[in-house]
Amino acid sequence: MRVLKPIFYVAFAGLVFSSCKSISKIPVPQGATTVLNATAKKGTLSEDELNKWSHADLLTDSIPGMSLEKAYQFLSGKKGVEVIVGVVDSGTDLEHEDLKDVAWVNPKEVAGNGIDDDKNGFIDDINGWNFLGSIYKENLEYERIVKNPSIASEEEAKEAKAFYDKKLEGAEKSKLRYEQMLQGITNADDVISKNLNKTDYTKEEVLAIVTEDPALLQGVAIAKQMFSFGLPSLSAAKAELTKLVTSSAELLNGDALKKDYRSAVGDNPNTMDIKVYGNNKTGHSVKDEAHGTHVSGIIAASRNNGIGINGVANHVKIMAVRAVPDGDEYDKDIALGLRYAVDNGAKVINTSFGKGYSPKKEWVYDAIKYAASKDVLIVNAAGNDGKNIDVERTYPNDSKDLETEISDNVLTIGAMSANYNEKLPANFSNYGKKNVDVFAPGVQIYSTTPENEYKKFSGTSMAAPSTVGVAALIRSYYPKLSASQVKHILMNSGIKINFDVIQPGSQSRENPEGIKVPFADLSVSGRVVNAYNALKMADEMVNGKK
Repeated sequence: MRVLKPIFYVAFAGLVFSSCKSISKIPVPQGATTVLNATAKKGTLSEDELNKWSHADLLTDSIPGMSLEKAYQFLSGKKGVEVIVGVVDSGTDLEHEDLKDVAWVNPKEVAGNGIDDDKNGFIDDINGWNFLGSIYKENLEYERIVKNPSIASEEEAKEAKAFYDKKLEGAEKSKLRYEQMLQGITNADDVISKNLNKTDYTKEEVLAIVTEDPALLQGVAIAKQMFSFGLPSLSAAKAELTKLVTSSAELLNGDALKKDYRSAVGDNPNTMDIKVYGNNKTGHSVKDEAHGTHVSGIIAASRNNGIGINGVANHVKIMAVRAVPDGDEYDKDIALGLRYAVDNGAKVINTSFGKGYSPKKEWVYDAIKYAASKDVLIVNAAGNDGKNIDVERTYPNDSKDLETEISDNVLTIGAMSANYNEKLPANFSNYGKKNVDVFAPGVQIYSTTPENEYKKFSGTSMAAPSTVGVAALIRSYYPKLSASQVKHILMNSGIKINFDVIQPGSQSRENPEGIKVPFADLSVSGRVVNAYNALKMADEMVNGKK
């Protein structure tokens, strides 16, 4: 049996707590010298374990979750204050059965009277604001730059055009490859459905199939491959591949460059002349617009209400800021969305989105610095390209040169799986020794989706809200700690990983084993978020006890 040794937090010796010293000035302890032995769980996780793995505890459950039950045991008897969390994302279904009780309601606004009661410029913004109006689909940013090079710098316009030309060059091959994959997965789905006599089957049912039928064997092998990629079902795989086939066809036909989705908003996204546009409809525009609802459920789905799931944090109200379409978000919408959340009381903001080009990035940098000036923490998804973002840029970020942070209120999160072994980091997660701060659960996370449904999604988009939930707990129970302190508590208190892992993005047909690197090389902290450790560290900083 392999014994694994996570390192838990112990405050460094000599840290002095003084009653006359401002809590917000207390330095955050460095991590971790005490070693506790833990055994990684063997075998397949049950459906219940899969649905809750991100909340599990490595020591008691042998699953590398965030130790949430231990965290709440630690908080027993303590009082928390309400924390507003801004979810800058796609539409969020705050009428969902598991979110309606945690929806932020603007206390200064009267619903439906058509008047800007609180004089903030946004009429009837009861639960947040929708900067997209009726838009659901959007172009990708490089497409917008190719259509209108003047919106970007000369260098970025040249890069975007080169990227577009390269995509166009490979689009025919990509379309053919995606179509072949789609056909293979469709065949696999058909043969498995016929064997199980149903179309809605589970992963466990597929894994339990015993057969010598070559077609069925191949179908099961394909299904297992899709499961290993973090996809919950062949239906999900078909949906993703259908999108890829469609986007390749649109690229070949030049369709994307012909479309102007923004005209539906009636706003010019390349100037700040108008700062209030859109409407107060913060929910999903179509059922498939599920991202914001899923993110919100991870953070704060009503706890212990006997239905659905438990979010990470209690004492939270979710403020919905709809600014991320099906396509690339506009920098203007993000900058104004961040400012809206800050101005209306958010203490933590989740930003689970990203893109490779950002022509108005200065607007977003200014908004991040504005949030810092108001002591607001931004928790940002690192991205799902399996790349080193110390080298390859992704936006939004908090460093213009990939070396120096513009402020100390942004926490960038990589995604980890339930495998406490070399497969710990998600194979899709971006990483970076300088620009990814810490990892958190982000593979097959079960959460809310529109119209009272629940599904598993994977992505750094899920790792960020997992972390946001812990940040909200700290800000609720230890409100005197600053955004910067909360950021560094989350980094320094996590479980230190001291073994080699498969570098995300390094596996290929030519190198199926991938490249092995120390987990410590994938982020600043070399750790994974742990709620119990974080709250314990926060408590010791505030109360001076161990």
